[in-house]
Amino acid sequence: MPAEIIKASTQESLDIYTIQNHLVFLKDGTCSLVLKTNALNFNLLSEEEQDATIYTYAGLLNSLSFPIQIVIRSQRKNISDYINLLDDGIQKSASQKVKESLLSYRQFVKSLVKENRVLEKRFYIIITFSAIELGISKSTFNPFAKEPQKPPYELEYIEEKAGMALYPRRDHIIRQFARIGLKASQLNTTELVTLFYNIYNQSSTNPLLNPEVKFTLNN
Repeated sequence: MPAEIIKASTQESLDIYTIQNHLVFLKDGTCSLVLKTNALNFNLLSEEEQDATIYTYAGLLNSLSFPIQIVIRSQRKNISDYINLLDDGIQKSASQKVKESLLSYRQFVKSLVKENRVLEKRFYIIITFSAIELGISKSTFNPFAKEPQKPPYELEYIEEKAGMALYPRRDHIIRQFARIGLKASQLNTTELVTLFYNIYNQSSTNPLLNPEVKFTLNN
């Protein structure tokens, strides 16, 4: 089968139409932005701090007048760069004792990752401007027709309309997360492309990359 046919078939199966100007445009006219945030080690907090965090998070959810999606993405830790750093230290060290210590530590790190499957978790918040908000109702589409392959309006128009809703929502989420002690920031176009490429290409040639994606909806 020709490569161009395979490419077209794959593209048709995706909901994403394009990614530009740090926004994700779907084929039905929906437009979304993605925030990344750091983690909070809840178990290390005192009981009073845990209670305060819970109440603050509850306040965040109660303050929302729009839906958000929280994505927790787990990837097996890639330690290649760290191992290379240790190898470089071993080669440059003039002390035999230091070399032996680094070699022992290098072996410990490799066995730890191999036996315990160390995971790296990343947290994302998706804020969406839906096609319905754009003025498109489900009745607009013929239920017997194929799924739309391009947005019903020009991207500039969708971006203008979506921006008026998305950016205030984004700023609100960033402020609310800061109250919990979490720093949230918007993914740019390059980061979005990388994120979705990794999600849709889970069978990587690197055996350490085996992403597991969990989706949770909050209204």
